[in-house]
Amino acid sequence: ILVRADSGFAAPELYDLCEEKEHQYVIRLKRNARLHKFAEQFVQVGDETEWSQKEEHFYSIRYQAGTWKHDRRVCIRSVREANELIFHHEFIITNLSDVVSTEQVYQTYWKRGTMENFIKEAKNGLFFDKTDSSHFLENAVRMMVSVLSYNINNFIRTLAFPEKAKGLQIQSIRLRFFKIAGKLIHSGRRMMLKLSTHHVYQDEFFHILRQIQSLSW
Repeated sequence: ILVRADSGFAAPELYDLCEEKEHQYVIRLKRNARLHKFAEQFVQVGDETEWSQKEEHFYSIRYQAGTWKHDRRVCIRSVREANELIFHHEFIITNLSDVVSTEQVYQTYWKRGTMENFIKEAKNGLFFDKTDSSHFLENAVRMMVSVLSYNINNFIRTLAFPEKAKGLQIQSIRLRFFKIAGKLIHSGRRMMLKLSTHHVYQDEFFHILRQIQSLSW
């Protein structure tokens, strides 16, 4: 298990628990004077510095806060924006091996934002956060229905959507492929739904429909 978290979860109790369970963690640290001093020691400015260009550097140190039982690896990212004089520092605590470079540690942490986007899509598109019942079980069932719907959506999107449409979010999928003008026709015992021939995304719609019909189970 890999635990990724922002600075709101940066607590020694969490580090200890992950280490006890032999789980890896990548957690952002809040800045403090000691960490800032460590980071500033790495800053090098000379006559050859190109102030008009952005600078970004990565470092790794061993650091022990007063509330920690032992020292731990802290990764530092120092960034100076173009035409700025001051470096801004970010800090991540991790128990990943030193074989994993500091850049790779940060890339691992940044993927946390990608997961948050997935959660946001589930909340906005499928009401994943609709937990207004006073009963825990009802809220849990609602969440599971949202999760199931989200997974079905991803399943179809992966297997049936054209490449350029696979990145569409749920709201866009509804707008393009479900909110289509049509007319319900009765003919004897048959009912037929006729869709508008002026639908802007009809080529993509019928491509997806054919792909779904061709799926084998």
